[in-house]
Amino acid sequence: MKFTLRQLTYFKALTEQRNFGRAAEVCNVSQPALSVQIRALEEVMGGVLVERRARDVVLTGMGRQVLAHVDEVLSAAGRLDRLSRDHGGGRSLSLGVIPTLAPYLLPGVLETLRAGDLSLTVQVREARTERLLSALGAGELDAVILALPTGMRGLVELPLFEDRFLLAGSRARLARMDATGQAPRPTDLKPSQLLLLEDGHCLTDQALEVCGMDRNSGSINMGASSLATLSQLVAAGFGLTLMPELAAAAEQAAAPELALRRFPSPEPARRIGLVRRDSTPAEDWFDTLGEMIRGVGEGLVAAYRKQNGPAQGGPEDVETGNGDQAAALAASVR
Repeated sequence: MKFTLRQLTYFKALTEQRNFGRAAEVCNVSQPALSVQIRALEEVMGGVLVERRARDVVLTGMGRQVLAHVDEVLSAAGRLDRLSRDHGGGRSLSLGVIPTLAPYLLPGVLETLRAGDLSLTVQVREARTERLLSALGAGELDAVILALPTGMRGLVELPLFEDRFLLAGSRARLARMDATGQAPRPTDLKPSQLLLLEDGHCLTDQALEVCGMDRNSGSINMGASSLATLSQLVAAGFGLTLMPELAAAAEQAAAPELALRRFPSPEPARRIGLVRRDSTPAEDWFDTLGEMIRGVGEGLVAAYRKQNGPAQGGPEDVETGNGDQAAALAASVR
């Protein structure tokens, strides 16, 4: 192998930035140094990889062929680097989390992991379900926290806890609904009332399912990019939405005019779980990590119910015990 990983990294940056100067800044090197490495890579490959213009670059046919393999090579090199660090005494965990869980679940999870072992390196990737499962299958992640089921083969799914949906709206809007004396069910909501996350979020699919709707059901507004944005819009009176109980306390704190109500029993919910590849050795770390995440999630839900009343047909409080799980995970993760 005559090319180097540095050359591939520089070439990748150049294709993304389409400018030698910007690529050099991203790679934290001088522009002449980056140019020299790109020239060297072209000599190794036996042809020009980019057409050089005044302010940008364009891939040649050979450049496109090389780029098709660069991600695979760099990803494999990253896995080898992590393996070498693991065997050198450190331990690492690459964890994926969907956006409707990450802001609420990750702080407690990471705090517990750090308390268990300061030498454990945790790499977190927040992305939508489809991208996380792709990264998991490619070996870029060890495990993913998401909503079950995934509907995919080749995975081991560990259910962790139930996250129930609440009706969310402005204080004035929900007060008017309370005045009717009837608590609406999800299927009572009208498409024109709903405000949801943009298409591609699994939470949107779940909300549509429990409301008995699809994307073609009237004028459903699916434009919010995050739960935080959605909460602010709903609090300002722009519609109604379904709020995961896990996120309720944080979003109400950020949007004081946001009001929440429980649906009649049986309450709609999503099942949160942890998944890994079935080809990954079945070691204790996976179950231990799952128990720790379960403790954090159930603790957040229990705290909300203690402040706002228990779920319909559910326990008021959930016991948690994260300390022991964190210590066990620190001892078992590889």
